[in-house]
Amino acid sequence: MTRSKRRASTAPASARLGRIVPMVLLTFLVVALLLPAGMAVGPGFLGPARSPEPVAAGPWQQLPATLSAPDAGGPGGGARPLSDAAPVPDAAALAGQLDATLKADGAGSFTGVVQDAVTGEVLFDRGGDEVRAPASNIKLLTAAAALRTLGPDRRFSTKAVAGTAPGTVVLTGGGDVLLGAGESAPDAVLGRAGLATLAQSTVQGLQQDGVSGPVTVLLDDTLFTGPPLSPAWSPEDVAAGEVAPLFPLALNSARFEPGTTTGPRPRDAAMAAAEAFAARLTAAGAAAGITVTPGVARVPATEKAPEKTPGDAGSQAGGRAGKVLAQIESATVGQQVDLLLRTSDNYLTEVMGRMVASASGKPASNDGAVAAVLQQLEELKIPSATLRAADLAGLTLANQVSARQLSAVVRAMTTGADSRLRSALAGFPVAGLTGTLGSRYTDTSTARGAGLVRAKTGTLNTVIALSGYVVDADGRLLVFSFIGNNLTPGAAGNKAALDRTASALAACGCR
Repeated sequence: MTRSKRRASTAPASARLGRIVPMVLLTFLVVALLLPAGMAVGPGFLGPARSPEPVAAGPWQQLPATLSAPDAGGPGGGARPLSDAAPVPDAAALAGQLDATLKADGAGSFTGVVQDAVTGEVLFDRGGDEVRAPASNIKLLTAAAALRTLGPDRRFSTKAVAGTAPGTVVLTGGGDVLLGAGESAPDAVLGRAGLATLAQSTVQGLQQDGVSGPVTVLLDDTLFTGPPLSPAWSPEDVAAGEVAPLFPLALNSARFEPGTTTGPRPRDAAMAAAEAFAARLTAAGAAAGITVTPGVARVPATEKAPEKTPGDAGSQAGGRAGKVLAQIESATVGQQVDLLLRTSDNYLTEVMGRMVASASGKPASNDGAVAAVLQQLEELKIPSATLRAADLAGLTLANQVSARQLSAVVRAMTTGADSRLRSALAGFPVAGLTGTLGSRYTDTSTARGAGLVRAKTGTLNTVIALSGYVVDADGRLLVFSFIGNNLTPGAAGNKAALDRTASALAACGCR
């Protein structure tokens, strides 16, 4: 990928199993492993076992013979919940296995922590308190902060507002950088809110207000403050498109085309979105006799949104006093967190951090975002005195986080008291199947972890990291974090070492 990161029926599988195994496995994992929708996952991790009968090898370790039933996981369903009755791995036996796999290829070294998710017992600790550059594993902090501060069901609004001057329409950004240029796609995350839909609704609003003369489009992107680029980012990374200047509205997560994940980005993503909106408004207004003046400008200082009061990020719309002509809403925060974890999206992560800051009453700037995210760690009782964060995407070696801190964040997501964090679990890439782990765990040394390990990846030139969760062979839920620093650039054995180590956890019946 990039430098920083780089449904069901009861029909038997029988003769069709060869064609549908990937779908079966992924569906079964989502339903049977951890049910990470929130309400179902907590009892699954913490509640008593439904069957007193011991199981030699749990169903989570087996390829299902049939597709999951629609009510799987509920009463009478085909998936049993995980239980704290499963044996905890013996720490010494586990360490023996992990010490054999967690080795650097060339220079550098690995630190790591493995914990029992239910009790928090530390089962493996190699330099777990040593702070290191975590690369994109730092995105886990923003994911947790966004779910706690904004809530998994929050949506961001992009509005067309009547300006103070007659015949002006102000496109007002409210934090949605996953806008689509076309019609809104209600079932999508990227493109859930479409500018063509907003333009059509805006024409209707103008007609209702009796506007018939030429319309001028202005842009209000004042929700964010401070420099649009973090001083911690190298110009080379910006030029390569690892990240771009941050604005509270953008098309395709500040990419020129949907689905593009590499290469240069628009330097002014907000203006690019505003120009796309003006083009759609021109097309939609033609049939109604409404013309649009060519060109888009930013709102004058005298028309900018008033200062927000603390905690007033909820409207996410810039706070203008004019009449709202039309608006479109983003995918939920929970869905966006899933996307940023699965694809390791730098731009979306940084924007989400600024939205957390705005909702926390802090400036929606780089410094405000970092402060707001670290505040949420403290509220989660995760010690962060030693933690240093220069950005939230993980593009700089200036970030310093320990494996114990990252493991604690994952544990809070899996079994912590705040059920809002469960929404992050579905976004963790699945080994050999999805996201940044989709092309890994494909050889015999890592096959034991394929489909079972779920973890956030992280990669810089001399850094590699992996933090996530897995159910071992005995049915025990484990959380882990491994960080390699000062590694030989390009050494293939380092990624393999991480994958073999996580696979050893999945296969562990360590007693």
